[in-house]
Amino acid sequence: MTKVHIFTGPTMSADIILRELPGAMIWPPVAEGDIYRLVLQKPAIIGIIDGYFGNLPSVWHKEILFALKEGIHVIGSSSMGALRASELSDFGMIGCGAIYEDYIQGRVEDDDEVTIVHGPAELGFVGLSEAMINIRYTLAEARKQKIISESTHQQLIAYAKNLYYPSRSYSALWDFAATSKLPQDEILNLRAWIKTGSIDQKFLDAKEMLDMIKNMVQQSMGPKSVVYHFEHTSFWEQAVLQNKPA
Repeated sequence: MTKVHIFTGPTMSADIILRELPGAMIWPPVAEGDIYRLVLQKPAIIGIIDGYFGNLPSVWHKEILFALKEGIHVIGSSSMGALRASELSDFGMIGCGAIYEDYIQGRVEDDDEVTIVHGPAELGFVGLSEAMINIRYTLAEARKQKIISESTHQQLIAYAKNLYYPSRSYSALWDFAATSKLPQDEILNLRAWIKTGSIDQKFLDAKEMLDMIKNMVQQSMGPKSVVYHFEHTSFWEQAVLQNKPA
């Protein structure tokens, strides 16, 4: 029985995960009902990196609580994983990475900070937009290195945040900068720097989660223990019926 199961997609490829965690079971981005069905296979550890936000119903909080109550360690980072971990950390879900900490500390709040548009599984879930959180980390580093000024940094962040998430990209920032009063010398320097200086914080956080899981496997951790009572409400029972394995 496979002990470790990872839900991923555009943030990190299955090949990279399997190099770090040989034998892990890799699943596409998590959606409603996926965790409940996986619990029936009795894994030891579930890692959530990516998940669906809009085109499919998102993973419920309660199915993660169900997994924890069943003794399964659930860890989240990067994207949907970081978001759910920040919401359920008091109940035993483990979060890791800078983005998780951003949610916990209230530095970011919105789902759209980590949401992107991506291609289908057959194309490797290739990203078709840029995550707002990655733009934040990249522009913060550019400001730190004095590639751009504080004013330019703030104006670019505000513009990116106001874009609908599928439209976010560095190209969109360059289009905005070309028609704005931003210092064009700074923009030229930024465009040159960003080719090698951009930060994929979602990927870095996913890597941190894999390291955490490797340590957990090596330590042969026992089942997860939680203290809350899991209520089998009528809504939960209805959801269970709707998501029984085929």
